[in-house]
Amino acid sequence: MQTRALGRTGRQVGVVGLGCWQLGADWGEVGEDTALEVLSAAVDSGVTFLDTADVYGDGRSERLVGKLVASRGGAASGLTVATKMGRRADPHVADAYTLDAFRAWNDRSRENLGVDTLDLVQLHCPPTEVYSRESTWDALDTLVDEGRVAAYGVSVETVDEALTAIARPHVATVQIILNAFRRKPLEQVLPAAVEAGVGIIARVPLASGLLSGKYDATTTFAENDHRSFNRHGEAFDVGETFSGVPYEVGVEAAREVAALTPAGATTAQLALRWIIDQPGVSVVIPGARNPQQARGNAGAADLAPLTPELQERFAAIYDERIRAHVHDRW
Repeated sequence: MQTRALGRTGRQVGVVGLGCWQLGADWGEVGEDTALEVLSAAVDSGVTFLDTADVYGDGRSERLVGKLVASRGGAASGLTVATKMGRRADPHVADAYTLDAFRAWNDRSRENLGVDTLDLVQLHCPPTEVYSRESTWDALDTLVDEGRVAAYGVSVETVDEALTAIARPHVATVQIILNAFRRKPLEQVLPAAVEAGVGIIARVPLASGLLSGKYDATTTFAENDHRSFNRHGEAFDVGETFSGVPYEVGVEAAREVAALTPAGATTAQLALRWIIDQPGVSVVIPGARNPQQARGNAGAADLAPLTPELQERFAAIYDERIRAHVHDRW
């Protein structure tokens, strides 16, 4: 698989990674054996970047990732594991983001993953005020100085948060929602990241599955799947579910994207290839609930770059169907 520099981490990673939220919780049931099969299928397909978080299944995702990495030789595996911290704070307020809290969260993640030093830790969509506090960055620098983490980044909700983080001298990566239905980061965030040498990790790349082209108005999801319980932001930011696009609108737009899929490819691969083609993207992190999905997602790296005509059609679908619902919100 083609590799790219992961921002200021000093690491190279495959352009398609694996998002591991679904291996912890909030996407319906994924058994442990299946989760490990997903991880193995991804790595066997060339994936070298795994993204998890301490709150995904209250540490379950981290523990599964740690088990997989250990089975592949640990530090000698060539895998890069990114985790996140901050959403364990209760209440989830800016004042909870302290050095003591960082150390406690870090200790738990290192234990879950079975490592002494985390490859990359990201603040997990913290309150916006956190980005403007010098104490935040001082505390993260301390974690690096103490050898607890090799590098740090942020996972953001908004373009403005991303730009604030990119301006910080030691931020290695910014994780942001980027897909054919969330194009706003193309305007300022990606160019700023390129100029600063910050890596971009593109999350929610298939708009919670919409861009697989497999859903219709009758599709239902399990009660413990965020696509059922968070459609209006009941549990967390609504932009994390279907990229904030009203479901029925997204289904119709995805149908148009599916009609563009070239022979021999899947709609999901086409949507992932669109992200890979954007200048500044280091890695895209689709999730997978079974090994077949993991292998299929990795196959997006083998597709040819989209033609200018396809790029224009993607832009038109966004402008005609999606822009009004999301562009000014995040």
